[in-house]
Amino acid sequence: MREYLLTLCITAAVTYLLTGPVRKFAIVAGAMPEIRARDVHREPTPRLGGIAMFFGLCAGLLVADHLTNLGQLFEKSNEPRALLSGAALIWLIGVLDDKFEIDALIKLGGQMIAAGVMVMQGLTILWLPIPGVGSVALTQWQGTLLTVALVVITINAVNFVDGLDGLAAGMVCIAAMAFFLYAYRIWYSYGIEAAAPATLFSAILMGMCLGFLPHNMHPARIFMGDSGSMLIGLVLAAGAISITGQVDPDALNLYVGSEKEAVHQTVPVYIPLILPLTIIAVPAADLILAIVRRTWRGQSPFAADRGHLHHRLLEIGHSHSRAVLIMYFWSALIAFGALAYSVNSASMWIVLSVVFLSAIGLVLLLLPRFTPRAPRWAEAFVPPRYRRRRAPAPAPAPAAADPRAAQDAVGAVGAEDRSPVAVGVSGVNGATALGARAHLADGRRADGSH
Repeated sequence: MREYLLTLCITAAVTYLLTGPVRKFAIVAGAMPEIRARDVHREPTPRLGGIAMFFGLCAGLLVADHLTNLGQLFEKSNEPRALLSGAALIWLIGVLDDKFEIDALIKLGGQMIAAGVMVMQGLTILWLPIPGVGSVALTQWQGTLLTVALVVITINAVNFVDGLDGLAAGMVCIAAMAFFLYAYRIWYSYGIEAAAPATLFSAILMGMCLGFLPHNMHPARIFMGDSGSMLIGLVLAAGAISITGQVDPDALNLYVGSEKEAVHQTVPVYIPLILPLTIIAVPAADLILAIVRRTWRGQSPFAADRGHLHHRLLEIGHSHSRAVLIMYFWSALIAFGALAYSVNSASMWIVLSVVFLSAIGLVLLLLPRFTPRAPRWAEAFVPPRYRRRRAPAPAPAPAAADPRAAQDAVGAVGAEDRSPVAVGVSGVNGATALGARAHLADGRRADGSH
């Protein structure tokens, strides 16, 4: 555990320290796109935060390679090298997209190639534990297609949810934490060395997200961009693939006792099929809803819009920070609920706790629509947001004795009613269009000339 924690801390420290210089580089390089209609932020913010996250990944793998116990992992397995190869490729594609806005189909092709690179180096699904059937060995083509599909779905699910400050990094960090506890239990409690790569990947992923979050919380100073969102999505998928398709369920030696006991004891075998889906449940739901919504409207599934779950939370009335915390809550509830069920599937308290916390989550989700209003006699004892709004009394118009003063007052009112002119509008000089009008109405200049 100490070596995993050391790797996590080194990864977080390198990511945190490099994010500041990367932000300055992104500003100099011009990686600050204009604000789009679907964006929530109001000021241009640099991207390319994935550069710092990628170097944090490299630092974590380098440190783990030189540790006593984790160093043996690099000798026995080629999965860390496969992860680094796929991560480098997907990171390079993300950097190009953050700078030049490449086509969505090109990004999709790059994601499939990155997944194929990992498959060629051994990071692939070899078998699937299916309830009621047992372990089903997959052919090479079946394993490759399933691996590529899981990588692409996870990358795009994380990319779709990256719409608010700190949202994607926080949700992936929560998912990685739950996955780390699960993989570490399989590796330490059952003594299965094949679960060690997934444990390492989860620890490094937590470090990447924790190191980047201080710079990305609202108001964000830098965005991770596609170079970061696709990178952490690939690392998350790599851990799920490693522990799902590489760990032999028969090695757990759980098929003992009565049939009822065997069903409960084999839950940890089937949880790998569920946990990779639960940790991306919220992003995956957002991805599916977005595809259905855009296809129903006759748009491309890759067309951007403001219909994501985090956009809906803002429309309901939640603040930016509260919307992010609500998404954190649901991600943690689903991921850690599945983790607790894998530890003790026979406990009814786990199910009741999940149901109770879900009810609390629904109340928090709909809280802006049920804002109570205090009665008149109690308004002095409650915060201002719970008081009834009173219509302001109209202010009397000031009497102007001087005709020139009256004309200035009318001009001031007209200036307030006019809508501001946007900067950069063709045919409008910003220095004079919003300037004060001349006080002389007969067209003469102030010096008396015409």
